[in-house]
Amino acid sequence: MTKKRRNKKSAKKDPLFDGCTLFQIDVYECIRKIPHGQTRSYAWVAKAVGKPRAARAVAQALHRNPWPLIIPCHRVVHSNGKLGGYSHGTKLKKLFLELEKLH
Repeated sequence: MTKKRRNKKSAKKDPLFDGCTLFQIDVYECIRKIPHGQTRSYAWVAKAVGKPRAARAVAQALHRNPWPLIIPCHRVVHSNGKLGGYSHGTKLKKLFLELEKLH
């Protein structure tokens, strides 16, 4: 068994990821590594999880994020720098990003 598979299996057992697909788990683990106060694009996340053509699928995974404060999906924006969507509204996404830049 490869290391990647073992990690996915252990992540799948994590109650944080109950009901998530393996792709969603990969996306959420990637998002959790984005440093506080920084952003990445949907395309960047797609490449980072090994699916370079899956930027829209990344956006869908983030829309289904069950823990938006633990898995900081507000740190993911469009490649052109625009905010993109947020399951709790773009005003809140903008606020979170602004607050993170202050601290």
